[in-house]
Amino acid sequence: MQMSTHQRLLPAEELMAREAAVDHWGGSFRRRLTAWAANLADNYAAAAAYDSLSRLSDAELKRRGLSRDILARDLGGGT
Repeated sequence: MQMSTHQRLLPAEELMAREAAVDHWGGSFRRRLTAWAANLADNYAAAAAYDSLSRLSDAELKRRGLSRDILARDLGGGT
């Protein structure tokens, strides 16, 4: 039985389509993972800033133009 050109190319086309789907999924996964890592780093930095600034006295915070309410609201460290 002799195979036509179409019959020989079809599996390759299917393979290429599957590879494209995997590349698309992989790229999407990498983008989500990168966004998650960036968000994690931002949250860590905010927590570290809050921890550091929250130890200052009210007078020192005022000198820097800050208040405890601003820290809690802007840095997400309190209620």
